[in-house]
Amino acid sequence: MLTLAFRPRLVSELAHYNAEKFRADLLAGLTVGIVAVPLAMAFAIASGVTPEQGLVTAVVAGLIISALGGSRLCIGGPTGAFIVVLYSILAKYGWANLMICTMMAGVMLVVMGAMKLGRLIRFVPNSVIIGFTNGIAVLIALSQIRDFFGLSIAKMPGEFFGIVKALAAALPSAHLPSILVALCCFLFLNLWPARLSRYVPSPFLVLVFATLSTVFFDTGIATIGSKFGEINAVMPAPRLPEFTIEQLGSLIPPALTIALLAGIESLLCAVVADKQTNDHADPNQELIAQGIANIVSPLFGGLAATSALARTSANIKNGAATPVAGCVHALTVLLVLLVASPLAKHVPLPALAAILMWVAMNMGEWREFKALRQYTPLRNATLISTFLLTVLFDLTIAVEVGMVFATLLLIKRLTEAASVQRINNLAKDPDAPPMFLPDGVMALRLRGALFFGVVDRLEAGFASLSLHDAGTLVVLDCLEVIYLDSTALEAMRRFGDDCRKSGIDVIIFGLGEQPRSLFARTGADHAFGLDHVVETRRQALDLAIWRRVTHRSQPQNQAT
Repeated sequence: MLTLAFRPRLVSELAHYNAEKFRADLLAGLTVGIVAVPLAMAFAIASGVTPEQGLVTAVVAGLIISALGGSRLCIGGPTGAFIVVLYSILAKYGWANLMICTMMAGVMLVVMGAMKLGRLIRFVPNSVIIGFTNGIAVLIALSQIRDFFGLSIAKMPGEFFGIVKALAAALPSAHLPSILVALCCFLFLNLWPARLSRYVPSPFLVLVFATLSTVFFDTGIATIGSKFGEINAVMPAPRLPEFTIEQLGSLIPPALTIALLAGIESLLCAVVADKQTNDHADPNQELIAQGIANIVSPLFGGLAATSALARTSANIKNGAATPVAGCVHALTVLLVLLVASPLAKHVPLPALAAILMWVAMNMGEWREFKALRQYTPLRNATLISTFLLTVLFDLTIAVEVGMVFATLLLIKRLTEAASVQRINNLAKDPDAPPMFLPDGVMALRLRGALFFGVVDRLEAGFASLSLHDAGTLVVLDCLEVIYLDSTALEAMRRFGDDCRKSGIDVIIFGLGEQPRSLFARTGADHAFGLDHVVETRRQALDLAIWRRVTHRSQPQNQAT
């Protein structure tokens, strides 16, 4: 049963809000809003839609994520990670179905939050995240070569090989003024001091100067106006997209891709923000807010959205105190949309391409490729396969294959950590508290996760204990068993049966909550004997001594 615990962070922050916090939030929100304007337009154009749709996404989704989210300082809106996914869905299914996919993803995110899966999404391996993040960065940069070089390509393909083929065919049409503007913008973005970006964001300066160059000089460079016409200075009215029930099934895979990407990116952003501010976000509330934002944004003609790391970092560096800063950021973008959007028609596309190239360069974790030799081959295979599949084929396939490799890596690590150790005198083992066993009592210590992948190791450990030489009693120390599955339990039961046939008692102690529950559900505790499955080492030792005394006295009693 789903229990929707709805606790927006904004509500708790407003309970002790004051004028000082408002000043900090106002300045930070205005700055981040200015940063968001060029990025929102660039992300929208790169995703295959109009620039005002990017601004609308920043307004609607940004406001909802800040007002309803579980993080104090995360900033939501369109992000570079979605460019490749949205462009491919748009090319394959069309705009109406892209809206439906986004809304379906929003519902999935709300359900994830209601089911309290926020922390589980954080368990996606770092190698998978790095692989698809770097892959997305490469695809973003590749998709911007057309506008960066001013190439004459009417419509860019959605897949890697088609993009490369189209770019190669169009290279002779490269436009020198476009290249010069793009290079100047790109160099400025990289050379502008980071300390000054807190006061004057470099993307905004690039947007202003590049726009002025097209206004005062007839360069023939493609602009937003020449490609999209005037930007409507209005907030569109909400409306439902047209769809049929029959088509929803085919939209589940792309919707799941959007949901996973939004969930992973938003929660990673929250984790980074928490580290920078020593705060603790509510991951489940964050998922619910992300879901609502992605349900509502398409109703206004907006795109999929999530928390953006770069804008969140800018928000923190500019001194934001509460989610009010994120709300101010969204209202700032709305003001630009309503007042200054007619000027956007002069923005040159090469400048926006340069901004996205800069974003792609900074979002990729390129040093990880240099550090591959520091890690295991399976971990590297996970990273590289996810990266290559993201670039060459599809993000969904990349994440699926990456998770398979990551699962294999986890199984390998768990297998290596599991062990069965034969111990004749536990007092000599430095890894465990002393336990002195009577003569004729043998012991095995079981460690780690005992599951189907380590049954051969478990059986080999049991086989190492010769039942002919074991005496009359075997002790199984399970204090360090962290997990037990039915396959491993069956191997233990077979060992117990073999011991009983040889007239040997088995005492088990130290079962944790999960193994103890499995013993009770399957009747294994009755099979071994309820009095032979004990909690502590002391109880096992007392029982072993008592069983030895009883065994020694049996011949005498029989003779009597």
